[in-house]
This record gives sequence, C-alpha cells and structure tokens, in this order.
Amino acid sequence: MNRQRFLILATAIILIAISWLGVMRARSGLVVRSLVAKDIPMIFMAPKNRDPVPGVLIAHGFAGSKQLMLGYGYTFAQAGYASLLWDFSGHGANPAPLNMETLQPDLEVAYQALTKQPEVDPDRLAILGHSMGSSAVMTASIEQRDRFAATIAVSPTRAEVTADKPANLLLQAGSGEGQFVDSARKLLQTAGGENQNLAEGKGRSLIVVPKVEHITILFSDISHQSALKWINKTFNQFNPSSYVDRRMGWYGLHLIGGLMAIAAIVPTFAPPAARTSRTPWRRWGGLLAAPFAATAGVNLISPGVALENLGGLKVGGALGIWFLFGGLVWLGVQNQWPLNIRQKDQLPSPQALSIGILVFILLWLAFGAMAQVVWLQWWLIPARLKLWPILSLACLPWFLASGLAQQGVSTGKRILWWLGQNIVLIGGLILTISLLPQLGFIFLLLPIFPIIFGILSFVAAQVKDVWSYGVGGALFFGWTLVAAFPMVG
Repeated sequence: MNRQRFLILATAIILIAISWLGVMRARSGLVVRSLVAKDIPMIFMAPKNRDPVPGVLIAHGFAGSKQLMLGYGYTFAQAGYASLLWDFSGHGANPAPLNMETLQPDLEVAYQALTKQPEVDPDRLAILGHSMGSSAVMTASIEQRDRFAATIAVSPTRAEVTADKPANLLLQAGSGEGQFVDSARKLLQTAGGENQNLAEGKGRSLIVVPKVEHITILFSDISHQSALKWINKTFNQFNPSSYVDRRMGWYGLHLIGGLMAIAAIVPTFAPPAARTSRTPWRRWGGLLAAPFAATAGVNLISPGVALENLGGLKVGGALGIWFLFGGLVWLGVQNQWPLNIRQKDQLPSPQALSIGILVFILLWLAFGAMAQVVWLQWWLIPARLKLWPILSLACLPWFLASGLAQQGVSTGKRILWWLGQNIVLIGGLILTISLLPQLGFIFLLLPIFPIIFGILSFVAAQVKDVWSYGVGGALFFGWTLVAAFPMVG
C-alpha cells in the first residue's frame, strides 16, 4: 500500500470512528434494551432515572423493520417518553412468515411488553404506525379506544375511523406520495375534520410533510417533531428537548468512510484490468435489451408460479429472477460468458474470486454495519441467510455484464454508465409493474436503486476485474434483497 492509499485509509478510519460516536450520542441519557416476546424481537428505550412516563408503541410498514422507525423512538425517548418498536411477522428479525392476520396479535404482544416495563405508566399510552403499520395501529386504537390516548398514522392506508374513534388522531403524509396524501384526506374527512379538542380525545389533524416520499418521511424532522408535539398536547407535557435525529447524516459519513476504505484497500490486491474490444453498441445495446428481456421473462413464467412469493420472499424473489433474465441477455449481447463458456479465459481465477469476497466484506461493512443500528435489519436470521446464496447467484449475470460494460471506461463515462443503468433499470421495473401489478411494491423502493448502483459503480472503478466486481456486487446485492423483503411461507 503506497503513501497516498495509506492516508486515504487513515482518513476513512477517522471518519468511521467519528460517525459511530455521533450515532451513539442518540442513546445519551436513555435506557435502551432488546426484548423478545413470543419470538417477536423488540427494542425498548426510555429516559434514565425518571418516574414512570407515558409510553408509545411504534409500528413499521410493509418491508420495514423496527430499525426503520428508530427516528421516532429516539425523538420521543429524548423528550421524556418510553418507546417500544418491534418486527411484524415476516419482517426484520421476526422468523415467522408474513401473515397479515397476525398484525393485531403481534401488536398485542408488543402492547403487553410495553406495559410491563418498569419505566412505563401503563395508563398513559400512545401509538404510531407507518403505512401497513398505520392500519394496524388505527385498528387497535379503534377497537380499544381507552388504551391509547393518541394515534399517529404516517402514510396512512385504511381504517374504520369515526368522529369519536380513535382518540386524538394525527395523520401525516409526504408531499411526494400522492396516493397516501389522498388517503389521509379521506380519513380526516371521515373522522370529522380538523379538531384541536385533544382534552376530550377528539383531536383530528393532517400534516403534509414537504419534500419527502414514502420512505424519506420516516427520517424527516418535521414528521418527528409534529408527532411529538401532538403527544405532548395529548398528555399535557412539555418537557424541553433539543434532540434532532441526525443519525442518517452520521450514517452517510460512515458510508463515505467505508467507500474510502475500499478505494484504499482493494486496488492494492486487485489484478490489473484486462483489455476489452467490445464496441459501444454491444455495451449499450445489451443494457437497453436487458430490461425488456427481464420483463418478458418474468411475465412468461408468471402464470405458472406465485411470482410475488417466489423463493420465500415477498416480491424479492421475483426481483432476483428479473435480474437473472436481464443479466443473461446483457452478457449475450456482449458475446461473453455464459454463452461462450468454452473460452477458458473467461472463467474466474482464484485471485479474482478472493478479491470478489473481499469486496463483498468491505461493502457489507461500509453499507450495513451501521445500518443495523440506524435504519435496516442488516444481520440475517437463519431463515433469511439460507436464501442469500440463491439470490446472489441469480444476480451474478447482471453484475458480470455491468462489470464488462464498465471495464476500462473513464470517470466521466462511468458516471454516464451509472445514469444510463439507473434510467434503464427503473424504466424496466416500471414496465414490469404495469404488466404484473402484484409486484407493485417495487415502485416504492425505486428511489433506493440509484444510491445502491452509485455505490457499486464507484466500487467497479476500484476493482476493474470483471469477476471480482461481479462476485462482490452479486453477493452484496443478494444480501440487500434478502434483508429488505418480507419472508413468506
């Protein structure tokens, strides 16, 4: 490792250390503990050394996890409330398969766990939920109105609300998620319209959070603070709190440090890039053909299989097959493996495979080590871990083809490739959703793809070897799919 790379690595380590210190500051002055009840994993947090305080149940949405809702948990806990977050069946670290009929039983288990904590006043409770979780929390607070003094529905779906039930209903939706804004307005109208009479439990309000969509609303300080303000009014508490949830900013710094570490470490071991004679039409032609082939492929097999539950993952398995079909065609247009498998020089060397595994490990740490405590259940439970090799293998052709197409290109052209790949990828997935509506949840995750493929394009510039990039990228992307999507029976 030369002097320049050593300095980059040293800087990366400093940035990573600073980011961890920043994230852990959110726990300052709090009791934070992990709980498990009836195989449901939970996180509980509350102020230290206080008399029993009001408690808040916090429910995630479809394909979410308890980690995704931590911004609300820390905001409430730092303001003097106890918070409890959990994973619904099929989500995060909950080993049970997805079952929409278990939402209420899971919520009941979380309720019982919250009320048993010594820091909690069981007679003063509120409840918050996002998307799928919003329906669960509204239903619970309608059926048991006296349990919860306030209900907050973020990106709300449906519930049988009335002018009296649930008590003190706050609705939130992001300006970038139109259908949920419409749903929130209909719920508000059905619930009797705006009302600030929180003293009698008749409070009703709608907040449209600017410049956010279905996922980013969960990290919005406007969303956090308006929810806190609503709960403060409900319980007539105004504990001063200057806490602003900046954990995602620290996570971004950690990610930058992790990528810098990759830039310092990988080129030291990576083999030199092979020369390529592929013409632009093969590179771009394969990329343009890939989404149409992928869409046609999944559409062709859809009549014979339950596509949305393929491979034991809700939607995630179908997405893996989409990348498999698209990647094979992209490789074919570039006249490369596996269509020309007889060419021995296209097979990976042990060194290339070793570098690929190293790339995966470094990506795993850069992207996921802090994600586990900030926004994503990154550690895979055994039921998910066994699906990882299958999804990774399905994604391998796409990342081999992408590595081939980017081989030897300049920085400017690499940025162009990142932009082109995202446009084609998102366009192809939108086409797939239009033909196969049962995969519609993919639409909500589309904003994440440019970030992931931007990271992988950066890595491709450091690795250069096609097999090293293909193996590392496929292992990482397969892990991400398995971590993100719900498990089904």
